Amino acid sequence: MPTLAKRVFSEWLGTAFLLATVIGSGIMAQKLAGGNGAIALLCNTLPTGAILVVLILVFGPLSGAHLNPAAARLPAVVIGCALHPCAGAWRSRGRVGCSSHV
Repeated sequence: MPTLAKRVFSEWLGTAFLLATVIGSGIMAQKLAGGNGAIALLCNTLPTGAILVVLILVFGPLSGAHLNPAAARLPAVVIGCALHPCAGAWRSRGRVGCSSHV
C-alpha cells in the first residue's frame, strides 16, 4: 500500500490534471464550436471523459482515484465524527458534522 504522502500527491496531481483538462476543453470548445452549443458541449465532454478514464486507470491503484478533495477527505471526517463523544447526539438530530458544543 502506498504511503499517505504518495496517495495525497497522486490525488492532488489527478485533480490538477482533471481541472486543466476541463478548463482547456472548455476553451477549445468555445473556439471550435462557432456559437453552436451542441458542438461545444460535445467538444467539452469527450476530452473530459477520456482523461477521466486515463486518470482512474493511472491513479486508481495508488489512491483510489477519487479526484475530489472533498470525497477524499470524507472518510476521515466520518471516522472522526464517529469517534467523537457527541456523535450520537448529532446523528439523532440529523445534522452533519461534529462539534464539541451540542
